[in-house]
Amino acid sequence: MFPIRDHNPSGRTPYVTYALIAINIVVFLSYWPLFEDPRRLMQFYDAYALIPSDPSLHSYLTSMFLHGGFWHIAGNMLFLWIFGDNLEDEMGHVGFLGFYLASGVVAGGVHVVLSNGSSVPTVGASGAIAGVMGGYLLLYPRARVDILLIIIIFFRIFSVPAWIMLVLWFALQLFGAVGSDPETGGVAYWAHAGGFIIGAVLTLPVWLKLGGRAYWSRTHGVPPHPEARYSRSSLPVVRRRR
Repeated sequence: MFPIRDHNPSGRTPYVTYALIAINIVVFLSYWPLFEDPRRLMQFYDAYALIPSDPSLHSYLTSMFLHGGFWHIAGNMLFLWIFGDNLEDEMGHVGFLGFYLASGVVAGGVHVVLSNGSSVPTVGASGAIAGVMGGYLLLYPRARVDILLIIIIFFRIFSVPAWIMLVLWFALQLFGAVGSDPETGGVAYWAHAGGFIIGAVLTLPVWLKLGGRAYWSRTHGVPPHPEARYSRSSLPVVRRRR
């Protein structure tokens, strides 16, 4: 189960979200040839990935722009594309960039503290993107999100309120964190859970400034933009304010 789109594109062009997606893709392509040489790839990760047993200061930032394979970066960029634009619209370009980087750094710190000294290199933007998801949950809990459900050969798209998808996702991260061994597991569950929580915390001042529960009453828990209507055959074109 994973999201494929939301029903409320941002009102303005989300330049930072697009730039972050582009940077992640360019960085990934720059070291793509190393996947043919595992030894050189591990040397690269040793220099720039976040290693909990011996974290370098720069790796809290550089590891956010590295990924472990095509599907890893594809999934992360899909989540960022879906949830990032509305937060950027509300926080502003500079504010959203600071929020994204802070969420990623704190998520990395949570992973280091709770990984029991793991020596496994950690890469990926998912800690920062989890922060985006936590902020989205606070500001837009009732926004409609389309999710693709795959059960063996069964494929079905469902439209659900964002809070259902996001709360379920967070619960799965906690479940995975409790049941996984950081030395053998392939997913940094604690980074995801920590990023989600810090994202909600960092968004709290924005929510309070907008009016808190009164903001939910005014917007009905959805982004203050026209709702997109999707058909089975095409995607809508939604005009953005300049």
